[in-house]
Amino acid sequence: MEPLERYRPIVDDFEAFLAACERPLGNAVRVNAIKASVDRATSALEEEGVGYEKADWNPRVLRLETDSPGSTWSSFHGFTHGQEEVSAVPATVLEPEPGERVWDCCAAPGGKATQLAALMGDRGTVVANDSNLGRISALRFNAERLGATSLAVTNDDARNYSLERFDFDEFDRTLVDAPCSCEGTIRKNPDALDGWSEGYLDEVSGIQKGILGRAVQATREGGTVVYSTCTFAPEENEAVVQHVLEEEDCRVVDFDLDLEHSPGLTEWGGEEYDDELEQAARIYPHQNDTGGFFVAKMEVTG
Repeated sequence: MEPLERYRPIVDDFEAFLAACERPLGNAVRVNAIKASVDRATSALEEEGVGYEKADWNPRVLRLETDSPGSTWSSFHGFTHGQEEVSAVPATVLEPEPGERVWDCCAAPGGKATQLAALMGDRGTVVANDSNLGRISALRFNAERLGATSLAVTNDDARNYSLERFDFDEFDRTLVDAPCSCEGTIRKNPDALDGWSEGYLDEVSGIQKGILGRAVQATREGGTVVYSTCTFAPEENEAVVQHVLEEEDCRVVDFDLDLEHSPGLTEWGGEEYDDELEQAARIYPHQNDTGGFFVAKMEVTG
């Protein structure tokens, strides 16, 4: 937990934050609207004797009373998909519409990409890309199990992603759920901080800046880009968004989120960020008994 001490000045009730990080994380699933309504999915769970609780902020997110959410009948048939509760936030914030062209830059193993397809009624195109070929099989498996037929799967580096393979040259919306140091996953991955170093933060933030910059470039004027990570480090969150604000035509915009959260930072480590970044959301484990997450919503302005 030592690396987390650096966040003491920015986390309200730091002791509650640390205590939450040390508690195991419960199991959650997302109801897959492509195959089942919430009522049908919960009925299937009840028949199987699996207890559940609906998340207040999103009725399609269920907290399950089981250690094997992927072994249930509802999961096998694609009614539900195991997904950490806060992982369902970015796609919800992106708000894709049926018929749109949406890019998920870092999509494997497919939880958010299939959620986007479900939010679109499986109508339109979700380009689910990942640079890691080894994870593409999991992405394709989940798309098939969940019945997401609107997905086009690609294997490429999002930092220099080409749209020449498509018959369109821009996206309506883009999700950048970036590779990160994963500090916010410590409740389910106790080893998450083992390889932590400030040097790694610098390395991964460079990758994040490249992906987010390309995402803004590939999205139409007036379109939406959502940037998210499962980490607390401002170097990977606000600093990345700040860099892209300075390099590309975009702005940070406000959004509604019924989960308790803290505003984005406007300064860290002697660096100052645009006041717009207060509209980003920092979700800490002690606020909603979840993992940690950062989400920023951006509008492309040129």
